[in-house]
Amino acid sequence: MLVALGANLVIAIAKAVGGLLAGSPALLSEAAHSVADSLNEVFLLAALRRSRRPADRRHPFGYGKERFFWSLLAAVGIFVMGGCFSFYQGVEALRTGTEEKFSGYVAGLAVLGLALLAEGASLLRALHQVRRQGGKAGLRDPALRTVVAEDGTAVLGVVLAALGMVLHMVTGQVVWEACASLAIGVLLVFVAYRLGREARDQLIGEAADPQTGARICALLQAQPEIDSVEALFTMKTGLDSALVAARVDLAPGLDSEQVEEVAVRIKRSIAHTVPEADQIFLDVTDRLAREAAESPAATGERGGA
Repeated sequence: MLVALGANLVIAIAKAVGGLLAGSPALLSEAAHSVADSLNEVFLLAALRRSRRPADRRHPFGYGKERFFWSLLAAVGIFVMGGCFSFYQGVEALRTGTEEKFSGYVAGLAVLGLALLAEGASLLRALHQVRRQGGKAGLRDPALRTVVAEDGTAVLGVVLAALGMVLHMVTGQVVWEACASLAIGVLLVFVAYRLGREARDQLIGEAADPQTGARICALLQAQPEIDSVEALFTMKTGLDSALVAARVDLAPGLDSEQVEEVAVRIKRSIAHTVPEADQIFLDVTDRLAREAAESPAATGERGGA
């Protein structure tokens, strides 16, 4: 990721210099895009480092959600620095117009060509990482998901900027570059929205995937000592960690020692079946005892004729 950060900074500087020399709004929009990507690389590095910290007294469930928080900041960075600046460049170009020399076009397209090679190589490397981590399952990692989104939009943004510059050079109409800047802005805002929505869902407490919940429920229902599973709750506490809480009714006739043995065995079974379930809580109740406790005699309620 440090290599990607260095590459993004070099590309951002090259685009900014080329955009200023050529007076190209599309190239300046791409420069803002690369600056946003560089800032996001810093956020993701912070996420990877801070999320590995072990649990402590203040954060007993660990720091796994740090990845989700920094991914949300990365989405905000894409929106503010990339999307908004691209919109500004497009609107300003439509309002004031701009003139470019042939040498400016050549310099700008050369910079975009080099950027396309660098961004394309980075995208291929990110896609290879996704395949190595199990394809679609690898995109559960918010850091990797953000890198793939950044690299994909970077490649598409470079293509849009180059297309706008070529059409401007051929027709002499700045509207093509202005439209390219606006299109880059729309693209960045859309990507920022999608990344931000996913990070928000994970931050506020997203449940484990349905397959994991179904496996846990089936395991509980298969236990001979359990009459019924009254409730099952799961929540992701990190990339590879989850909290599991279940309320179960036990068959009648079990003494306290047997209940304790059953609870320990069930927790071990869940941890073996679902390795990411590192926090497991069971609310074990006896249905007959619960019904007795809720009876009118126990609660003080009385019937009347």
